[in-house]
Amino acid sequence: MNQTDENAPAAVVRRQYLASAAGDLEALRATMAPDVEWTEMAGFPLAGTYRTPTGVTKKRHGRTRRDWDGWAAHDDTYVVDGENVVVLASYTAIHKRSRKPLNVHVAHHFTVRGGLIVRFEQFVATALVRDAAEHSSD
Repeated sequence: MNQTDENAPAAVVRRQYLASAAGDLEALRATMAPDVEWTEMAGFPLAGTYRTPTGVTKKRHGRTRRDWDGWAAHDDTYVVDGENVVVLASYTAIHKRSRKPLNVHVAHHFTVRGGLIVRFEQFVATALVRDAAEHSSD
């Protein structure tokens, strides 16, 4: 597949990041297969596997925006091998309750088939995310 094709795996993943950054949930859902499996790492505040594009955007992305100000995933480096795309990225945000900032490196593994994301798996230093979310009593 030509990597400049809009359905090429890296292009699909890039559209996902752009839609997420813009808060465009319809465009975000359009990057996902109907049977998508979206897995947030164990220990992450939103840990678990979400299914269906609506399930991902309501349960995962909606909760992120509820709990964090300025949540952003900054996609930096793409490594592509066929239908597999690994993105080295970072999350930045400020937790709404604790007011603590977050800046943590992450890796995202996407599987893209037929121009749609069928699988997502997150890798992140979950302790840093939990620390930012903890409200100190000082």
